[in-house]
Amino acid sequence: MKNYMEMKFSAQLKNVIFARGAVSSFLLEQDLTLSLINEIKTIASEAVTNSIVHGYNHDPEKFVFLSMELDNNVLKLIIKDEGVGIEDIEQAKAPLFSTKVDEERAGLGFTIMDIFSDEMEITSKLLEGTTVICIKKL
Repeated sequence: MKNYMEMKFSAQLKNVIFARGAVSSFLLEQDLTLSLINEIKTIASEAVTNSIVHGYNHDPEKFVFLSMELDNNVLKLIIKDEGVGIEDIEQAKAPLFSTKVDEERAGLGFTIMDIFSDEMEITSKLLEGTTVICIKKL
């Protein structure tokens, strides 16, 4: 049976916790291990954090968009922003790369998302935003 949800929320770091809660709530009816749920919550929190920190530079007037679709035990998680975009996606995916060298950033967000996903797609356009799509087989 197919299930779908979408939401938008202010680009504030305190909403990363909200996104994690929304993701886990969406999956409550599934018979999933705690480990699997934590992986999915981590994917969401890394993508949302990237949108807030890198896409919007902490601008609370902007919005992060989150949607999830569950169909035949395949979860599609989409996180989108309308921020600055990514100039070089391959460089951004490289472990330890960060555009925020003045902040304590590990530069592992995309690496973690990729490890926990079965598939990951990143599309971005400068000054228009970034969309991250992660597929997880349940």
